[in-house]
Amino acid sequence: MWKLDRDNKNAKELRMVFVETLQDMMKTNDKVVALEADLGGASGFTKIEQTNPDRFINVGIAEANMTGISAGLSQRGFIPFMHTFAPFATRRVYDQLYLAGGYAHNTINIYGSDPGVCVAVNGGTHTSFEDVALMRALPTSWVLDPADATQLEWCIREVAKRQGVNYIRANRKGVPNLYAPESTFEIGKGNVIKDGNEVLLISCGEMLITALEAAEELEKEGVSVEVIDMFSIKPLDADLIVKEAANKKAIVTFENHNIIGGLGSAVAEVLSENGIGVKLKRVGINDQFGQVGTIDYLKETYGLTTKNLKAKIKEVL
Repeated sequence: MWKLDRDNKNAKELRMVFVETLQDMMKTNDKVVALEADLGGASGFTKIEQTNPDRFINVGIAEANMTGISAGLSQRGFIPFMHTFAPFATRRVYDQLYLAGGYAHNTINIYGSDPGVCVAVNGGTHTSFEDVALMRALPTSWVLDPADATQLEWCIREVAKRQGVNYIRANRKGVPNLYAPESTFEIGKGNVIKDGNEVLLISCGEMLITALEAAEELEKEGVSVEVIDMFSIKPLDADLIVKEAANKKAIVTFENHNIIGGLGSAVAEVLSENGIGVKLKRVGINDQFGQVGTIDYLKETYGLTTKNLKAKIKEVL
């Protein structure tokens, strides 16, 4: 069940959702361990150090080492959750994730924070427009891009039940509440959050609110847009895509990621393999590097705005 809190009055910082969820899980599960790469102040993980000092490891600026330690903890029966900024949680440590994690059948739960334009003034070196592409390519991985605090908490608790490499990408800051508290979801299943019969708009994470806003504005202009929250990028809900693509004039994907290898590519693969001959437009980062700027500036620069999304939908129609 969803209801958008447009005023953002009750938004909780997503980093604190992560911290408080882990702290709550630690009360009943002595196997949960938090690892940090010297960003405890940025992530809030220092609060875990204060409440559960024996369940917190700060490895310093040594992300590959953190990945290896996580794998070792997994081999000893622990459930490790590690955090750093998204590019350092994926791109920098990819070989360790692949070999010590997936290939060795170990469990590594990853919080890659401030993905895409959420990195803001930290700049191009800290920008991850390719993290989904990398993590999708890792065999048996899960790749999740939750849209709000409720969905993020559910994802954290869900990956704790599973063996394997599980990647959650999420902003550190507060975002509008979309889902009602205690809502539940299903891995590998998308959610239709707005009905429509002309255009199928598939989005997730940071871009989902913008997708809804664009759909609602287009509705007033006579264009009927269905919106799907595809927070589970891998595994992907291929059945829902095929079902909802039927009789649509166009399909549009909208993501805080490179259009190469991300959500748009995943949807294109499903449409192609199932012979769905509907126009597809992928809206996201167009094969570019990151840069320094505020989130609003970066969204404008990379076309991740309501205005640009509406224009792209009209264009494909």
